[in-house]
Amino acid sequence: MFANLTSRLREVTDRMRGRGRLTDENIQEAVRDVRRALIEADVAIGVVRDFVERVQNRATGQEINRSLTPGQAFVGIVSDELTTALGREPSPLNLRHQPPVPILMVGLQGGGKTTTTGKLALHLKERESRRPMVVSLDTRRPAAMLQLETLAAQIGVRCAPASPEESPLDIVRRTLELARREQADVVVFDTAGRTRLEDDLLAELRELHGLIDPADTLFVLDSMAGQDAVNAARAFADALPLTGVVLTKTDGDARGGAALSVRAVTGQPIKFVGTGEKVTALEAFHPQRMASRILGMGDVVGLVEEISQQVDREQAARLARRVGQGSGFDLTDLRDQLLQMTSMGGIENLLGKLPLPGGVPADKLAGQMDPRMLRRQVGIINSMTPGERKFPKTINGSRRQRIAAGAGVGVPEVNRLLRQHDQMQRVMKKVSKGGMQKFLRSLPRGGGGFPGR
Repeated sequence: MFANLTSRLREVTDRMRGRGRLTDENIQEAVRDVRRALIEADVAIGVVRDFVERVQNRATGQEINRSLTPGQAFVGIVSDELTTALGREPSPLNLRHQPPVPILMVGLQGGGKTTTTGKLALHLKERESRRPMVVSLDTRRPAAMLQLETLAAQIGVRCAPASPEESPLDIVRRTLELARREQADVVVFDTAGRTRLEDDLLAELRELHGLIDPADTLFVLDSMAGQDAVNAARAFADALPLTGVVLTKTDGDARGGAALSVRAVTGQPIKFVGTGEKVTALEAFHPQRMASRILGMGDVVGLVEEISQQVDREQAARLARRVGQGSGFDLTDLRDQLLQMTSMGGIENLLGKLPLPGGVPADKLAGQMDPRMLRRQVGIINSMTPGERKFPKTINGSRRQRIAAGAGVGVPEVNRLLRQHDQMQRVMKKVSKGGMQKFLRSLPRGGGGFPGR
């Protein structure tokens, strides 16, 4: 989402690193470039004005540590102010409430509200160890009720029955009673949206809010909609006591302005971000980590957390045992690793959380690798027989042609995958024979790559 903003800010900080010292002239030049980058990212004008004013005041003040270079000092100030604009500290859900804890989801139609309701229920179930229930109050759009029911079945969460013939208020009363009987400790209410703001929508939401008395009222904001979405958030904040925002579609090509504007406009924190279409693609929002990612410095802590949540530990333990016993690393093992990378959002998501050298933007590096590559490689392995996956040396020229045709790729791609697997297999053999320490000592000095390349 922040690819262009990241690239522009890196250009500014790289130029500052070349300065011998901070002066009024180069500070003003850098601030102008920061302002231009934020405006291009569709950040609200008032937010841009306040942001650059704070950066300029701090950069020309007396807080620069003399042990830092101008570039380091300026990056530190911009990073700190980005963190402030995004909210400084994470803002978790308010679950300290008499169960069932009610959570109200509001927003415009098409912003991803129903999908986010399902994602949030899964988050509550898997990360918070809760027993959530979901229900749709969208009596104007029966498809929304069916969509939420399908999502709930997919993630193993109870969906309270609802009918378009009922009033939303009746559905609320019946759902709260059902949640108490079934001992659900959180209920997530998905409300009706509109393609535009209307008085009857806001009046209905105010009535629902009064009946539900939610512990959290979350505005679901489509980050692709830019300032239109931010203006809608302002209207909702004026009409309802919002407690937080969920940003959706952050894996798209949005310019990022909504994320930097919405907190200032609504006065409420961003609590979650949707990072993809899968029901698992919802992350708690950490302002400091996001500021680090915007400046191209990665989010290693977030990456480690994501890996610990997504990786199949039993599968990893089995692979480790097999490698330790010298049983090898076959193509089925490689496919399992590729599928796990895909489940974590693919190459671009992983690279976006790593501090890449030389200021290379993650999306540019991922683009060079082709985000479809993982899926194609899985397709190639699926086109092989079980015997070929276990014994890749048996894959001769005619078999490679058959595999390529089955996967819809060229033979060179099959050859490339087999070479990669061969290199990984050699690494695994070295590890199994002498342990990790011996393997690391065998690597060429200066990062020359894996042995045998």
